[in-house]
Parts: sequence; structure tokens; C-alpha cells
Amino acid sequence: MTAVLRLGTRGSALALAQAEDVANAVTAATGRAVELVRISTAGDSSAEPLDRIGGTGVFVGALREALLRGEIDFAVHSLKDLPTQPAPGLVVAAVPQRTDPRDALVTRGLTLGELRPGSRIGTGSPRRAAQLAALGFGLEVVPIRGNVDTRLRMVAAGTLDGVVVARAGLLRLGRDEEISEVIDPLQMLPAPGQGALAIECREPNDAAATELFALLAALEDPDTRAVVDAERTVLATLEAGCSAPVGALGEAAEGDEEYEAEIYLRAIVCAPDGSHSVKLSTTGPLTDADSLARKLAEEMLAEGAADLMAERPPAEREPG
Repeated sequence: MTAVLRLGTRGSALALAQAEDVANAVTAATGRAVELVRISTAGDSSAEPLDRIGGTGVFVGALREALLRGEIDFAVHSLKDLPTQPAPGLVVAAVPQRTDPRDALVTRGLTLGELRPGSRIGTGSPRRAAQLAALGFGLEVVPIRGNVDTRLRMVAAGTLDGVVVARAGLLRLGRDEEISEVIDPLQMLPAPGQGALAIECREPNDAAATELFALLAALEDPDTRAVVDAERTVLATLEAGCSAPVGALGEAAEGDEEYEAEIYLRAIVCAPDGSHSVKLSTTGPLTDADSLARKLAEEMLAEGAADLMAERPPAEREPG
């Protein structure tokens, strides 16, 4: 293992902010210096919709390849971008404490309920688009790509009336004062894993990899890992990608001498146009989070969730 640890990250302002937070935490916990290594991914180099450039994993593939080649020692990902299937030879060594997972609306001062029908709201997420449509406010959802700064400039310039982004990203960038409304999960469930980070490294199959894995594991937050793993189990059981119209949110309640810790897990699958949805919830012991999540997803499939995910947005349907 190198004296200075090499942390792979995407080059966007948000990715760098996340990586710097992780680098500082690693140094504080271990005393090891960390160098950031910027790596461009397929999702960064194309403006095409994500499903046209590979869909699931487009923001992590290049980082994982650099890990396997030994060009970096570990990588940090937004957990919601990480495929639910593990990558051979790699392991998520730690999931740090989660930042607020909720979505946020940025407008020129108006909330969702105050926007006029026909207001143009930008998002690149089918999940957000479907849930916005389901609210019934008559908003026009505009598909967009680009980093946080690009999206916020569209609002400031009047190109869009608003955008919906992850609150965690704005918090990490120090731009949370620009939020017009934090969207209640009762209105919009976030993406599975939203607000959480994944620290990935090579499998601990030799002395150096084992040492690094142990160092990184110091950043683990067990409650965050339990709830985001449950959210991702819902996604995996539904056999949905990270760009599917699926939302999920797990919340842990601490236990005490009398009661054990519990998880409250909610999930939704929407038709792309928001006209129909399957939304269910469950609660139970945090130690049973995985089985509870799998059962919840199976109940959603029994309620027709697969048919909703199979629908295509109107703009992508064949003419006629």
C-alpha cells in the first residue's frame, strides 16, 4: 500500500466536495495522507440520456476499472449511482453517516404549491419526473443533464422555473440557502441510497488490501449501511436500474434496553407519466432489514410494479 493513499473521484464540483470530505475523514481516522485522483466517467463525458449511454453504472465504471488496475487505492461514489450487483474483485469497505436523503426544489422563491400550472421544472430523473406528475400540479417536466451548477444557472437565467435536485448535494456544496423547498417524502420518495456515499476498494485478499480495508472500515456508520442496503435490496428485488422510476427510503429508530432498533421502510414504483403507482411500506427489527426489504419488493411486484416499470415514457413511444 502506498504511503499516500490515492482516492479516485469524478471531477465535478460535487464529486470533489464528497471526495474531500472522505479524504479528510480518512486522514483524521488513520493519520494517512490522501491524494485525490480525478477520473472521467462515461456519464461525465456525454450529454445523452443515461439509458442511451449504458444506464446503470455509467458514473462508476471508469473508477472501478482504475481500482482494478491499481491506479488508485480506493474510490468514493454517490451510493445511488452504484449498481446493486457487486463488482468482482471489489468491495464497499464503508458507508459513512448519511446526509439528508430528501429531494429539494430550487426556484426563484416559490414552493411546489405556489408554482403556476405549466411551470417548467427540470430534472434528469425518471423517478422525480413521475412523482412530480403524480402530484397533479400541472407542471411541465423538462428533461435535463448537467452538474448542479449548470442546473441552478438554468433557473437563475429564467430558462427553467425550477429544478429538483438532491438536498445532500446542495449541502455538500454549501449552497443549501438556494433551496426553495425541501420536498416531504410523503410527496416524493428519494432514490435508493440518495444522500449516502460508498467507499470502495479492492477485496482484502492480500496483506496490503486487508490493511487498507481495515483503515477504511473506520468510516462505517452501521445504521446508515443497514437502511441503504435495505433500500438497495428493494431495487435489486424489483430488478430495476438506478434510472428506473423507483423511490425508497429507510429510516432507523434507535433501540434501548427494552426495545430493539427498528427500520421503517417505504418504497414506490411509478408509471413514467405518474398516472399509476404502487407504494407500500413496512417496519420491523433493523436486524431483519434485508428480509423485510425483499418481502416489501415482492409485495410490490404482486401489486403490478413490474408492469409499471415496463412502461415507456410518452416521448419514447412509437408514433401512433
